[in-house]
Amino acid sequence: MTTSAHSIISGTAWSPPAGRPPLSARMMRATWRRLPAGRYRAGWEPGLVVPAADGSPLLTDHYFPRAEGDFPTLLVRSPYGRGLPWSPMYGVLFAEQGFHVVVQSCRGTGGSGGRFHLWRNEAADGRATVAWLREQPWFDGTLGTVGPSYLGYTQWALALDPPPELKAMVVQAGLHDPHAYFHAHGALHLENALITCLGMTHQHRGLAPFLKATLRLQRHMRRVTTAQPLRGAHISALGDEASWLDDVLAHPDAEDPYWSGARLGKVADRLKVPTALITGWHDVLADQTLDQYARLRRAGCETSLLVGPWTHNSAFQQGWPETFAETLAWLRAHLCADRSALRTAPVRVHVGGEDAWRELDAWPPPPAATSWFPATGGHLVRQAPTDRAPLASFRYDPAAPTPSLGGRLLSPTAGPRDNGTLEARDDVLTFTGPPLDEPVDVLGPVSARLTVSSDTGHAVVFTRLCDVDAQGRAINVCDGIARIRTAGHTPIEVTVPMSATAHRFRAGHRLRWQISAGAHPRYARDPGTGESPLDATAFVPVVVTLHADSALTLGS
Repeated sequence: MTTSAHSIISGTAWSPPAGRPPLSARMMRATWRRLPAGRYRAGWEPGLVVPAADGSPLLTDHYFPRAEGDFPTLLVRSPYGRGLPWSPMYGVLFAEQGFHVVVQSCRGTGGSGGRFHLWRNEAADGRATVAWLREQPWFDGTLGTVGPSYLGYTQWALALDPPPELKAMVVQAGLHDPHAYFHAHGALHLENALITCLGMTHQHRGLAPFLKATLRLQRHMRRVTTAQPLRGAHISALGDEASWLDDVLAHPDAEDPYWSGARLGKVADRLKVPTALITGWHDVLADQTLDQYARLRRAGCETSLLVGPWTHNSAFQQGWPETFAETLAWLRAHLCADRSALRTAPVRVHVGGEDAWRELDAWPPPPAATSWFPATGGHLVRQAPTDRAPLASFRYDPAAPTPSLGGRLLSPTAGPRDNGTLEARDDVLTFTGPPLDEPVDVLGPVSARLTVSSDTGHAVVFTRLCDVDAQGRAINVCDGIARIRTAGHTPIEVTVPMSATAHRFRAGHRLRWQISAGAHPRYARDPGTGESPLDATAFVPVVVTLHADSALTLGS
């Protein structure tokens, strides 16, 4: 219902109230640079009550341009509260650009009624919120959604049965598959799971309680991640309300009924709502974003992809000017019929090593894949081996686990890092190519085909691609992990997806392939016995042997 139509029925026109956004939001807004100037002053209606699907009150803040006229509406549904950073990043900034913005606390969070349950109520509560919007005098019938991480999940949930008013989505580093987020080929994403649980449990309570809980988890991180068993160990650091994490980690099988209805990847297989996707190469949800893009393209949905040099958090810090500009251009194009800022190429990626942006017609681009092979003496060569003989072995001791270093983490240590200290360990194998005569571009998925064996029959293999510069520094580009089971010393072949990248290895640089048996506490320690890492109380060292017919594959 448009504003004018509502006015005819009710006999009154909606006038913007005089409320100003909270001081904290205005102060944060003043710190941002390289953002477009606002077109309007932003207004604020806090604490509106929207009935959820079961009648529970969902607390909602309404931001708006302080001007007469019709403006489209953006829906932002969050379990992390409605204050910082959501109030300035979405409420204020987009209201200044000519949008009504509805920022809502999910059920059981941020003062909303009912009980929060990961991913179970978002579809129904999203539909209930749209029904409420239809009754508002300022709603002109044009709706978009926007938001990162779990706020992306709430968008996919609404798109299960998209309302006719939904004309555009912008999923920023967004989640659609909770199972894949917590479990990777049999390995538990332990550190990210704990930090996620911290956010879900404490962030919606406000900045001070969240910071206090963050410091408490930091103090207890080592004790929690090395507990035997892991199950329940996080409660002392995160509180009783975090007990749901045990259930999440105790269901490693994607087909387990526990995940029924939670995995929303198939939404993109039939979606027709124009959808922009944003992520970073070191984002914990990069793989899910790239999967979303592939599904939307196959479905014929209008979509765009932006991938920056970011982690999950830095996309909304250092990367916020690019993220905001991309989001605003998409929303104006599809909600305001203004395509002037929309780029013509559907894909824009940052190329590491080159430190430049490229616009592409598709992802991944056409070039064929290339393979590199490990060889004696720690060399990485282009010539394929002629046998599958044992090549190198290392001993992994879970009592002194191989540490994680950089990569796709939620912690401040995420992203590219110098791997020198890691590669100096006895439990890390490295294979290094010769100095390159000319640049090598890798744009697309990276994977490892490993032929391995272990003396216990159980192990985890962690594999990483690094860029070695002229000074010998090895910087991680991408990586992956898989749990293996063998019949004693009998080798098996396993393919380990190492995600995707856009990276230029400069002339004079070298490729390095790194192989180990873990990255702790990023992933839970493998006990070496075949028992679940969540319940294991006995841990045994494992000798892992790599065989010659293994390969590192770069590109699609």
